[in-house]
Amino acid sequence: MHTSTAMRRTCRTALVAAAVVVVALATAPAVCESQTTKQQQQQQKKKGPLVTAVIVFGDSIMDPGNNNGLHTLVKANHAPYGKDFANHEPTGRFSNGLIPTDFMAQGLNVKQLLPPYLGVEHTPEDLLTGVSFASGATGFDPLTPIIVNVISLEQQLAYFDEYRGKLVGIAGEEGTRRVIDGALFVVCAGTDDIANTYYTTPFRSAHYDVPAYVDLLLVGVESFLRNVSARGAKRVGFVGLPPIGCVPSQRAMGGGGGCVAERNAAARLYNARVQGLIRRLGEEDPAGFPTLVYIDIYTVIQDLVDNGARYGFSETKKGCCGTGTAEVAVLCDARFLPVCDDVSEHVFFDSYHPTQRAYKVIVDYIFDHYLRFLNL
Repeated sequence: MHTSTAMRRTCRTALVAAAVVVVALATAPAVCESQTTKQQQQQQKKKGPLVTAVIVFGDSIMDPGNNNGLHTLVKANHAPYGKDFANHEPTGRFSNGLIPTDFMAQGLNVKQLLPPYLGVEHTPEDLLTGVSFASGATGFDPLTPIIVNVISLEQQLAYFDEYRGKLVGIAGEEGTRRVIDGALFVVCAGTDDIANTYYTTPFRSAHYDVPAYVDLLLVGVESFLRNVSARGAKRVGFVGLPPIGCVPSQRAMGGGGGCVAERNAAARLYNARVQGLIRRLGEEDPAGFPTLVYIDIYTVIQDLVDNGARYGFSETKKGCCGTGTAEVAVLCDARFLPVCDDVSEHVFFDSYHPTQRAYKVIVDYIFDHYLRFLNL
């Protein structure tokens, strides 16, 4: 797909204020809903790592710093990002501290932090236990990463191929197969497609209504999942979309009131269609998709927004950076903007991304509801 330089420049500024995804997942599979008890979690810890590695593809929710070296405005390698990370370091994570991939790696007893694939020196152990290829503001629509000059999902797969070659150099072909076979693969993208490419720029909305655009995204989702399967992934968690209309920046763009119903409806439509696709893939090709699970966080994020006090949050509508309604990525900069006094009171850190504490609530929800479906 071709996009003119003028088109890219026109929308980049508008997109920066909306350029990065918010976590997403969707309703737990229609099976039993018994939660993992604390005792079970402690027993799991005694067993050692539950997977060989955590390997992640996606957008800013899962990006620990892959965008740092890119010529893009969608970066988080500056203060106040990382203000509660070790040594207050802005690593490129779109949060005040840890992000979901870190909590996942910890919860699976693999390691404390999941590193980016790009821009850091890895030890052999780093590579053997997994990395994140995620790039903030990417998506399943091929146009989405072009607009803001970030790493496409296709390129993330190419980096995975390069990564696999490094694994072979460390562990040999048989050892590499063991790592891949035993790994948890996580895919999290799609929010930027709807929130940014569809609702913020005219490039898609002028030609597609929401159902047709969701159809376009589903083509990308299926192609990506088939490509991940072809590379040996045996256990894949696919993250759906959040209530997009409840993100601070989307509230502001919708007039500054409550959640934007139309955008939430688009997210729910996408989530429903993706769940149908995942069921079909599992039925048609059980050998290629032995464990492919749709993960929901629409529910938990909606609950955080609607009932934040239950979790100890007093601010659920605005981010912690600046006004809390527009600042994200390059626009959230501690040199020019104040940051709230108590980040722990906020569900959102900037106008798009949750705080470390909110991310922990979300990942706890995922572990309680989905580990058993991932055969963990």
